[in-house]
Amino acid sequence: MLGKLKPLALAAAAASLCLAGGAASAKVEGDTIVLGAAVSVTGKYSTNGKHTMNGYNLAIETINAAGGVEVAGKTYKLEIVYYDDESTPARGAQLAERLISQDGIKFLLGPYSSGLTKAIAPVTEKYGIPMVEGNGASRSLFTQGYKYLFAVLSTSEQYLAGAISLAAEKAIAEGRKPQDLTVALAFENDPFSQDVRAGVIDDASTYGIRVVIDDKLPKELNDMSATLTKVKAVKPDILVVSGHSKGAATAIKQIADMKVDVPILALTHCEAADVIGKFGAKADYTLCATQWAETMSYSDDLFGSAADYAKTFEAKFGYVPPYQAAESSASVQTFVDAFQRAGSFETDAVRDALAATDMETFYGNIKFDESGKNIAKPMALRQVQNGSLVVVAPTKWAAAEMIYPRPKWSDR
Repeated sequence: MLGKLKPLALAAAAASLCLAGGAASAKVEGDTIVLGAAVSVTGKYSTNGKHTMNGYNLAIETINAAGGVEVAGKTYKLEIVYYDDESTPARGAQLAERLISQDGIKFLLGPYSSGLTKAIAPVTEKYGIPMVEGNGASRSLFTQGYKYLFAVLSTSEQYLAGAISLAAEKAIAEGRKPQDLTVALAFENDPFSQDVRAGVIDDASTYGIRVVIDDKLPKELNDMSATLTKVKAVKPDILVVSGHSKGAATAIKQIADMKVDVPILALTHCEAADVIGKFGAKADYTLCATQWAETMSYSDDLFGSAADYAKTFEAKFGYVPPYQAAESSASVQTFVDAFQRAGSFETDAVRDALAATDMETFYGNIKFDESGKNIAKPMALRQVQNGSLVVVAPTKWAAAEMIYPRPKWSDR
């Protein structure tokens, strides 16, 4: 059994899971290590919640099939108990409390989104419960002094900063000064996107690039036509947008509908929004931030290479894994590594083992600083080229050069 979706959640949202008749009463039941997670089965984050659960479940299945987890000479299987947080921070916090206080869960995997992670982290900290997460990237999570929170992903200020560096490189190659460039910003007013914005602002300041539009967009982002009208009038060199899956889809659709021409367009959540599948050629030439790509040269003994992981995931779930799934699988691997090195299920021993993590995975290297964030893995940028996502930065992993500038709509 991979996991248990509690009766208060919607079973139909996770066909690979089965409903639990009773709660897990302890952190370890017989020969099974029980992890817990509140994940978005319903609500605005349900798409990425599915990717998160699929990543967790693939890791659980693969680890169990490989023989399980050896701790202090005994072998254990893994299982996850899930609740649906309904994409609501208050609900996530309530369910974390329930997992710990009522279900006796001692080890938590993170939810999807920075907002939900921010709601749950104070609960796990209060009880001294280790939580490994791969989908809460807000840098403000790592300024609170938490000792039990560990994140395998790169923090949010790094997501689209690379787009600014690329723009500066292109300007220099053209004989222009980066200071002559302008950038337009359109960011959902939520913790994650505002942290992405902060990183872009910092990099723009470093290069002397002038911000000409800086719009905070409402949550449930489904219309950014007012911002795009300004973009058409001001004609910036770079347009940067972050608004989770709905924001990415809205941006691609409305930029095409309004025929907005901009030399560089950079977004978060291209994969999760399936902008290629939904919009086809309209998504071409978009720069997409990614935590991971299957073409990168990462590997481990469990999944093999990044490409091997992608093939395994697609064979099981029927779609190419977005990075949200990969980082979720890596979160489970991180817990397993800590269990084995701790040789114990005592929460502080596991916490200390997590703090000392230094490992290689198919997802990238994982090593935590004192704040609990991963300092060993950079972000990457992919560009949509002819209907495919191709890594264009950092140069070390680039599979192709960025197509620049984006062709005007009149020339397509």
